[in-house]
Amino acid sequence: MRRWIVGFVSIYLFAGPSVQTVEAATRVPPGNRHTEQPDVPYGARKRTRDTRSSFEAKYERIRDLLAGDAELRSKIRSAARAYGIDPIHIVGALVGEHTFNVDAMDRLQTYYVKALSYLHSDIEFSYDGESVSDFVRRPQFDGCSGLRNDADLWACREDVWNDRFRGKTVGGERFPNDRFGATFFQPYYAGQTFGLGQINPLAALSVTDIVHRVSGYPELSPDQAPAVYEAIMDPDKSLAYMAAVIRDSIDAYRDIAGFDITDNPGITATLYNVGTPRARARALAADNRRRSAAGQSPRLPEENYYGWLVNDKLSELRAIMGER
Repeated sequence: MRRWIVGFVSIYLFAGPSVQTVEAATRVPPGNRHTEQPDVPYGARKRTRDTRSSFEAKYERIRDLLAGDAELRSKIRSAARAYGIDPIHIVGALVGEHTFNVDAMDRLQTYYVKALSYLHSDIEFSYDGESVSDFVRRPQFDGCSGLRNDADLWACREDVWNDRFRGKTVGGERFPNDRFGATFFQPYYAGQTFGLGQINPLAALSVTDIVHRVSGYPELSPDQAPAVYEAIMDPDKSLAYMAAVIRDSIDAYRDIAGFDITDNPGITATLYNVGTPRARARALAADNRRRSAAGQSPRLPEENYYGWLVNDKLSELRAIMGER
């Protein structure tokens, strides 16, 4: 564990947290809290059924891709090292995405080719003719100005969307009762994610400052949608963004909810799947304050169906990565 803490401090020294902050958080033990896998959502079951496949077959496909591609395993280790996380967290997210959402492609080269095609497209992030950059200049978003990092900035904007616009009529304009990301950031169809890491554009924008600082890739802008898609389609960049998203979730749960989730890849995989780690950490912290006031023990973070599989297959996945 010490090596991950040291890596974390070397990367995030600018942000001010210390090793004592990590040690003060309640450690979430390894393993699943649920004895049986939670229900898999209908959408995941339908996608798999429509391709005449099964979750087990899709799991075996991504497992075999990882086992048979030494270059990919090396890239995973390198990305994990740069962001101060255990590589198994990246492996878990890959396994979850390619088991429940998409099928693994045979070769990384396929993703490189697709990345170039997106770079030369004319897509944009907008709703009803208004770009997201113009939309977040509305006065309702003034309270988000001056936030110190992209994760806080976009989380604030998403909160404003939910509170002030989602499903409401504002200035005579009716806004959809849908997620911020689905409304502005998925021009092909709602729910779509991309690339090896199946990252959505809003998640990438939320950590682009970290990725720029750590990996040196250019910062992404919502005004340059093709570059965002190219970044999340390119396997090398995608792994950096995956690692940054996972790192951000770990930090959010430590700083907001008081839990150290670094020993439980099923929890980090769950957060990778469901997103909005800050909002979820705040909800868990509020729930535990209520429980404490009632004399109850705190509720630990729990895995969903996606994270449950990762924990269930953990020994096999660690073996593939050359770990015990």
